[in-house]
Amino acid sequence: MPQLPDRRLNAYRSDLAEIALRGLVEAERYVEGVPARLSAPVTPLRARPDVACGTDTEGLYGESVRVLDTADGWAWVKADLDGYVGYIPQAALVEQSPAPTHIVTVPRTFVYIGADLKFPQVFALSMGSRVAVTGETETRGTRYFLLQGGHAIVANHCAPVGQAVSDDYVAVATRFLETPYLWGGRSGFGIDCSGLVQTSMLLAGRTVERDSDMQAARLGSPIDRDELRRGDLVFWKGHVAVMEDERTLIHANGHTMTVAHEGLEEAIARIGWLYGQPTGYRRP
Repeated sequence: MPQLPDRRLNAYRSDLAEIALRGLVEAERYVEGVPARLSAPVTPLRARPDVACGTDTEGLYGESVRVLDTADGWAWVKADLDGYVGYIPQAALVEQSPAPTHIVTVPRTFVYIGADLKFPQVFALSMGSRVAVTGETETRGTRYFLLQGGHAIVANHCAPVGQAVSDDYVAVATRFLETPYLWGGRSGFGIDCSGLVQTSMLLAGRTVERDSDMQAARLGSPIDRDELRRGDLVFWKGHVAVMEDERTLIHANGHTMTVAHEGLEEAIARIGWLYGQPTGYRRP
């Protein structure tokens, strides 16, 4: 029996599937999907339209999706960034919005009701969020980008979309130190191991797949343990860590429940008695 496509990256149900899967899966109808953007700071994507269902991943403000179906206040979507499929609240979507011009480059920042740091905040945004800048101003020496509705964001917390903020994704990853661990998280408010890899590489100009098993299978090239250097990845079953140098790694982990430094040998020993030895090493 042919193996069905990975449901995390392929949208199909018995009644509906994305048009790219025509001929690969059986469905009553096939759709292109309607483009939309995420309007909430962080939006969990779930495997089912149920708030009791755990989070598979998250979408960030301003990211684009294709809406495949809506029902009962839920939208079934496919993310344009990494192809991830899931259910989100329909209220987290806006269909008509300007294309983002800038991306947030600090772990967290605020959107204010106007261009003054003493003004009330509308909400907070994570690194990787995307905003459409309509203008620019300066207040008491601080430069602000203006957004729709007169809102404002600190200009030096952003960079133009498509511009890498660093050629060293490990340096980006270290900005997340002490960020809380969150299963399925990929934001400065909470992040998991593969979300740390994905988001850090995104800010370094590289788009990679979301989950650790995907990264272990296809990200970069396999290497041997004795070749490890800064930027290489160490994989366990269900976990990934980033080498900061030949002896130290950084990872979002359930042991400290944060993004933290740890010695490679110490991590292998600690993780080994519960989850086994590393399953591989890769150079992105």
